[in-house]
Amino acid sequence: MPSPLLSPSFFEKIIKRVKGFNFAVPLRIIRRMLPYIFIFPFFGYITLTWIGPVAITIILSFTKTQWTITRMYFSGLDNYFRIFSRDIFVFGALKVTALYVSSVLVINAFFSLLLAILVTYFVKDERIASAIRLVWLIPRITPAVIYALLWRWFIDPQIGLLNKILGLFSLPTPNDWLLTTPYSRILMIVVNGYVGASFGMIIYSAAITSIPRDLFYAASIDGASDLKVIRHIIVPLLKWPIFFVTVWQTLSLLSSYEQILALWAGGAGVARAAGVEVWALYAYSKAFYSAEYGYGAALSVFLVIIGLVFIVIFFKVFGFERMMQPSKVEV
Repeated sequence: MPSPLLSPSFFEKIIKRVKGFNFAVPLRIIRRMLPYIFIFPFFGYITLTWIGPVAITIILSFTKTQWTITRMYFSGLDNYFRIFSRDIFVFGALKVTALYVSSVLVINAFFSLLLAILVTYFVKDERIASAIRLVWLIPRITPAVIYALLWRWFIDPQIGLLNKILGLFSLPTPNDWLLTTPYSRILMIVVNGYVGASFGMIIYSAAITSIPRDLFYAASIDGASDLKVIRHIIVPLLKWPIFFVTVWQTLSLLSSYEQILALWAGGAGVARAAGVEVWALYAYSKAFYSAEYGYGAALSVFLVIIGLVFIVIFFKVFGFERMMQPSKVEV
């Protein structure tokens, strides 16, 4: 006896029901949900890697948490009061951070502009320009630990090349670049500036390349010098890239410490003795060396607040609202 599921009448019933079903409603819902389905992985990634850690850090900053998070209790604003009332190392870290950010920012945002103009405008041979870009890109693609080891070899007073080069010009040759101030701070600025300059160089080079060549030809016909071309054509047209690189590098420098930690191996105590302990490294040491997770989180949140203040200042200085307005020129 044949199965009723395989009978012709059964298939006829299924076909009639399918024909009578209105697919418009579920298709309309699917079309509305489709953008959210595609964007869901992005929001999930942002939540797990950025929003989640930020929320956890803010919550920890209001707690007294040390050695283990199972012994966590609410302490209110005590961690924030401790920053400027009971911590004797905070002002030293703040001073070093101000020196570090301002000095390295000059290299990362403005020296890189000069470097980009050199390799894009003045150097006509693309092979030479590419070689210069490669020299500045090598530190960025090199792991931080390897980069720090190379610098340790370079500054070694016995076998390093730095003191030998300085000796040829009768310049001071310290016996210990890592622990002798101010040489340790000069080293901190140069090491981080060498890495960061490549980022700005890439952004500025791309922006200069996108400038229409007709502007340069017209300026040349009018007898404009290279200095006037840079001042009146290149720099004004690079206002947005300069704004982007300056803001990005400022926020990056406020939170960066990996090069310092790798070069001054031994923890935050060595960096403090050398006078190169920045705020981010101090927060890291409090959280992971002293296991004061709550206080380290408060130091990190305070650093985020400083970053937001800098963003507002840069928006005002560069005229962000004017740059975002639509063009008034009709095409």
